[in-house]
Amino acid sequence: MDRLGALNAFMRAAETRSFVATGRDLGISASAVGKAIARLEERLGVRLLHRSTRSMTLTAEGRTFLDHCRRIFEEVDAAEAMLFQASDTPSGVLRVSLPIAGMLLMPVIAAFMKTWPDIRMDIDFTDRMVAVIEEGFDAVIRTGEIADTRLMHRKLGVFRHRIVASPAYLAQHGTPLTPEDLLNHACLHHRYMNNGRLEPWPLMRNGVDLKLDLPETAVVSTIEPLLYLAEQGLGVACLPPFAVNRKIEAGTLVPLLDGMLHDAGSFRVLWPANRYMLPKTRLFVDFLVDHLVLG
Repeated sequence: MDRLGALNAFMRAAETRSFVATGRDLGISASAVGKAIARLEERLGVRLLHRSTRSMTLTAEGRTFLDHCRRIFEEVDAAEAMLFQASDTPSGVLRVSLPIAGMLLMPVIAAFMKTWPDIRMDIDFTDRMVAVIEEGFDAVIRTGEIADTRLMHRKLGVFRHRIVASPAYLAQHGTPLTPEDLLNHACLHHRYMNNGRLEPWPLMRNGVDLKLDLPETAVVSTIEPLLYLAEQGLGVACLPPFAVNRKIEAGTLVPLLDGMLHDAGSFRVLWPANRYMLPKTRLFVDFLVDHLVLG
């Protein structure tokens, strides 16, 4: 009997208190069960069971070892369940964290839910740096580079911000034609929630970054209020394309200085590197890669 089989024989004997019953369950003789456990005890150098003609009880070492054996077989059962799930329809809860701007990504999330209705979404919206593993997330979507080596990731795409203002604002204050013109305009800024810094505007000329001390007419920690303020004609904003493209198409915002901005961000989906990637997580990642449009 192999080592895993011997552990199973011990665990069943400890539960049934009978070599005969254990042998019947395993399809072997009671003598084979007794010999397997004796060899196990010899290898470990401890007695696991007190045996007599009338009773069988666990030693202190046996009780401790039984707990470990149960955990081993629970892991085996879990591994088999994962493989079974891989061949079955993916289901269960998928716990995902999105940046607050991720609300603007909800069309692709909704499409995923319609495609895989047996997967139930548990979505957390926050701009803080969540502890992916410790907080039990299956996947996390974030912008920028990844520093945590415990995480696997795939890049979903790179995007270039767009500077926008409403037609009413431009009619009243004029249209900035160069980055320096922004110094004389009301500028609406985004502040990073995790570190309190202002997000820089990725301005450039001839491939060289420009650092301008732009006016701070308003500072907001999430994107949606910036959109609202810009549409209300209160200033010029610098926002990711997925936040403003529909507004530009609708005519409520006008793009400015498009040729003077460089790529400023990337979206990545992350998941724990030390965790088996469940089919539901793999489906979600692949769906994002295939359907998410950032430009």
